This record gives sequence, structure tokens and C-alpha cells, in this order.
Amino acid sequence: MAPSVIVLGAGMVGVSVALHLRRRGCDVVLVDRRAPGEGASFGNGGLIQREAVHPHPFPRAMSEILRIARNRSIDASYHPLALPGFVSPLLRYWWHSEPARYLHAAQAYARLIVTCIDEHLALARDTDAMPLLRPIGWMRLYGDRSRLDAAVAQAEIAHRDHGVNFVALDGAGVAAAEPHLLVQRAGAIHWTDPLSVSDPHALTLSYSRQFTGLGGRIALGDAGSLQRFGSGWRLRTTNGPEDAAQVVIALGAAAGETTRRFGYAPPLFGKRGYHMHYGLRGNAVLNRPVLDTDSGFLLAPMRAGIRLTTGAEFARIDARPTPVQLDRAEPVARTLLPLQDRVDATPWMGVRPCTPDMLPVIGPLPGQAGAWCAFGHAHQGFTLGPTTGRLLAEMMTGDQPFTDPTPYRADRF
Repeated sequence: MAPSVIVLGAGMVGVSVALHLRRRGCDVVLVDRRAPGEGASFGNGGLIQREAVHPHPFPRAMSEILRIARNRSIDASYHPLALPGFVSPLLRYWWHSEPARYLHAAQAYARLIVTCIDEHLALARDTDAMPLLRPIGWMRLYGDRSRLDAAVAQAEIAHRDHGVNFVALDGAGVAAAEPHLLVQRAGAIHWTDPLSVSDPHALTLSYSRQFTGLGGRIALGDAGSLQRFGSGWRLRTTNGPEDAAQVVIALGAAAGETTRRFGYAPPLFGKRGYHMHYGLRGNAVLNRPVLDTDSGFLLAPMRAGIRLTTGAEFARIDARPTPVQLDRAEPVARTLLPLQDRVDATPWMGVRPCTPDMLPVIGPLPGQAGAWCAFGHAHQGFTLGPTTGRLLAEMMTGDQPFTDPTPYRADRF
């Protein structure tokens, strides 16, 4: 009989895990409190980031730490009363960002990132997902020539070590590539490998339709009802109880709530983020996503309009939305592009699941036979969903993993 699996979490990671397991003949039910793709996978820059071979380290420069500590920036914000809860994970994050430790983490991280385009295309090819994937890359703008030169030097290292492709543009090149920008910049790096997705939610839904088209099932349920049942697992859903030999926990920032009940408390912490869509005046267009380094936010052309995405907000998990970063970013964004009014009635908010060592947790849940982890992808769950799905499915079904999964094991914490 085919192995039976409950996959908890229907974001890009969970959907991809479920699809890869179903492709390998497993009897899979995908369970979430909401429909597929309505969590953190819904709100992002829509980029499959082949260039992101280096994870985001904790700032080491005191000037940068002090800038963030002032709590006035666009790219980072925090609730003062929430800070005590972040002390331990952020100190560990700082420790892992020491250059030698960071290099070790980056090497493991890059082994996943370099596969992301191929793994997405392996799922999307010959399906309704393909028109969503635009091979246009994205641009990072620089107002200062010295910062541009330093960034180009780092891009050349990424090209040499990991095959990342880019084009360095001067100010005239930026103006030619994006003629409706309202500002002049010293130049830009155009990362040419990444795919830009015109509707991230639609891509997750496309993969979920593949899953159900292959006989996979989707149900609504709460991970809080997960329990041992004989040698396997049981979960209550709106369709009744679901029993399976194995379970995958792909719940993003909420994964720790479930794993702690079974003896594993990973040092997960969440970074909240927001987005808002805008129209453009007249015949103005934005040809590709752009991130203005001086401003610290991304503007991306989407089906719904120009999406402005914020940086990281540190807050308690149950705190009400406080989109102050959007309020800070919007006036600046209007100096970059001829934006019209907001399209959305309210800002979207989601939580990115982060680990102190910047690596996801992929593999067996310690001490629990038949339980598996797939969470902690930080800013790159959308990018790494299919890669994680393939890697975990290979481990669960006894195939040879395409890369050594040791760096991502849960018991490293």
C-alpha cells in the first residue's frame, strides 16, 4: 500500500511537499486552517531568487545597529514591549552571523538556492503556472557610486562561486531600462536569473491544483488537534478524522507551536511584513521589480498593481497589525514612481519564519517516528518551496537526496 501522509500547512512549502509526495505515489492529505496559499506565501515580492545565495546576516556594524535601534527606518521596525521575547533568538542570530560561522551557513544555504529555478520549472512546465513566471529578473538601485562598486564586487564573487548572472548598469542604463522612474541613480545591478511572478497566490494555487489533479486531497483543520494514533498520527478536520502513517509539519512561523507538544522547541522567530498595491498614472509602467537601496523596500509589477513590500517588523505573534513601515515607505515610493491611489482596502500582513542560523529545518522531527519538519525558510519560502518538497520527499520515500540534508537537520538546535 502507498504510504499515507498528512501535510500540515498549505503555503508554498507545504503545497510543494504534498505535490512531490503525491508524485511518488504517497496517499497525501494537505491540511490547513485556510485555503492554500493564504499565509506568508500570499504576500511577498513574487521573486524566485536564484541570486539569493547568501542569506541575510544580522548587522555587524554598530552604525547599522544604531540606525535600526532608533526604530524610524523603513526596512526594520519593532514593538518595544515585544523585544524581551526576541532577545534570545536575536543574540543567537548575531552569533551565527560572525563571518566564519556565516560562511558555513551560506555554503549550505547556497546549495538549496541554486536549484530553485529548475525546481519551480519542473513543477510549472506545461501547466497554467508557466505564464505566471516572467524571466525578467529584478534590479537593485544605488544612489551612491561607492556602494554600487562594492555591490558589483560582491556580485562578481556570487557569479564566480555559484553561477549567479547579473548586469551592472550605470545611470543611463537604469533610465533606459525603467524610463518612468522619477529619480536618477548612480546605477544598478540587474539580477537576470530570477523569475518574477505576476501573482504569487495564483502560483501556489496552480501547484495545489496539480496536487489534487493527481488524486491528492485538501482539508480544513487545525494542527492543534494532531495526536499520536497507534504507530501513526491522527488529525481532526472538517471532513472528519484523518489518520496517516506519517506527518509533515510545514506550518511556517507557527510550526513551533506544534513541535513543542512533541518535545521539540526550535528557536524560531517571526519577522512580520506588509504589502499594498497601487495603480500607475497615465501610461507609466514598471518593467521589472526594483529595490531602491537608499529606501529599503521593493516595488514589483503584479496583476493587482504595483506591489510595495516592506522589510521586517518584530512584534508579538498576537499583536494587531501596525503597518507603520508602509506609511513611511509610501511617500518615498511616490518620489520613485508616479503611483496612483492604494488599490487594497487594507494592507496585507504575514509572518516570515526565521531561524538563528539562517537555514531552514528540513528532515525528521527528533524523537518522533514518522514525523518530519519543513519550515524556517525566512524570506525564501516562496523561492525554496519546490526544492524543499523534492528534498523531503526523497528522504521520506527512501530515494537518494539530491543534496546532503545534514545542514538542515532539526536536531542541530
